[in-house]
Amino acid sequence: MRILRFLRNSVSIGKDIDYYSRFSPSPLSMKQFLDFGSENACEKTSFAFLRQELPVRLANIMKEINLLPDNLLRTPSVRLVQGWYMQSFQEILEFKDKNADDEKVTYDFTDAVIKIRNRHNDVIPTMAQGVVEYKETHGTDPVVSQNLQYFLDRFYMSRISIRMLLNQHTLLFGGKVKVNPAHPKQIGSIDPNCRVSEVIRDAYENARTLCDRYYMNSPELVLEEFTANPTTVVYVPSHLYHMVFELFKNAMRATMELYGDAMEYPAIHAQVALGTEDLTVKAGYGYGLPISRLYARYFQGDLKLYSLEGYGTDAVVYIRALSTESIERLPVYNKSAWKHYKTIHEADDWCIPSKEPKDMTTFRSF
Repeated sequence: MRILRFLRNSVSIGKDIDYYSRFSPSPLSMKQFLDFGSENACEKTSFAFLRQELPVRLANIMKEINLLPDNLLRTPSVRLVQGWYMQSFQEILEFKDKNADDEKVTYDFTDAVIKIRNRHNDVIPTMAQGVVEYKETHGTDPVVSQNLQYFLDRFYMSRISIRMLLNQHTLLFGGKVKVNPAHPKQIGSIDPNCRVSEVIRDAYENARTLCDRYYMNSPELVLEEFTANPTTVVYVPSHLYHMVFELFKNAMRATMELYGDAMEYPAIHAQVALGTEDLTVKAGYGYGLPISRLYARYFQGDLKLYSLEGYGTDAVVYIRALSTESIERLPVYNKSAWKHYKTIHEADDWCIPSKEPKDMTTFRSF
């Protein structure tokens, strides 16, 4: 009987995933997040939106997980991640027909949101471990590598977006005190007046502590702002911190290893410039990480690297200055995504230079 019950539940959940994956996620702008949190913060409204939107975002990415190579899906780490997503999906669906006017329902929902958020804390390293397990056992090839990178970018971006929704609901409605005492002016996880230089300095100091601990020294920071007043922007400070912290860590490592036992090291330069539509943060001598780039792109920004041999690498972070232009960038499971995994990639239409150039006399004459 237990086996039959499990099979029925699996079939039912599979149908629910198919159903919700037919809908596209609804991207929100920074302004929408801000307006709701500051003016119309209503737990019932948030509950009604999330119980519809979370299953859609979860189902879309769960369908893509199933398109991964079978041997990757069999790894313990990926199976664990799938189990987390399946459990969270089921727990949200338990509220689909419940009365939003019942205070116990909204209370239980917020409690479920907190549990889901905590459950997914280790999704990134666990999925990464699954990829390592797969490559160590089965190896890889250019096609598989390309598909894996395509998937991981979309998977991690989906996770960022889901976590944003969970955090906003939790911070706004997860306790008796609606104001975060550590950050009283924030709307959930968003700071309407995020001081960019403060976040940069905080990230630098924490990265410097790690550098001092490992190398017994660290490079100084030279921070320049090309504005009359301290630069502020509507943004998620934790996202900006993550990007800059990772860049500083890698910039410091590159500097310390390049200059070895020198008594003095060149400073790390960070420049902040605010335009009419974009905010730019430029940190020198660094090597960016893929997750940092996804954080930048989540609200329509970007992170780009410019390397110069013998000099180092400039990392440039672009952030939308207008909250109306900062709109979630969300992956959608559709035919286009499905074809990307299923299409056999043909040979490159650009020539690949050989290691040993042929003798010019052997070239065919035309």
